[in-house]
Amino acid sequence: MLTPNFARKAATAHAGVPLPAGAQVAVAEDVTAALQKVFDPEIPVNIYDLGLVYAISIADDGRTDIQMTLTTPSCPVAGLLPAQVARAAAAVPGVGEVDVFLVWDPPWTPERMSEVAQSALEMFDIF
Repeated sequence: MLTPNFARKAATAHAGVPLPAGAQVAVAEDVTAALQKVFDPEIPVNIYDLGLVYAISIADDGRTDIQMTLTTPSCPVAGLLPAQVARAAAAVPGVGEVDVFLVWDPPWTPERMSEVAQSALEMFDIF
């Protein structure tokens, strides 16, 4: 399910259970909405608008892969944030098992942020 630009590696985080046969499968927009409720505890912007989510892929059986990054490889929440993302996605109706893959290529830059995030962070002068 992962796009060819990212090498398949072991998932950083896993959550959820397989969907029952015939269950309605979620769409990526539903998962995106759930991820917009996950915040990096050091930055007052959700991870989606921050540009940390690179790809969301949902299979016909509800199995979901998420490719994400962090603002820096030494991010202090590296051990926590992928698990929060996996749990948030798994809580969406129509999502089965979720694997979150932490990727570093391409590296995150502030240009990946949405306009909403850029405006919000200007007042904090974080970047």
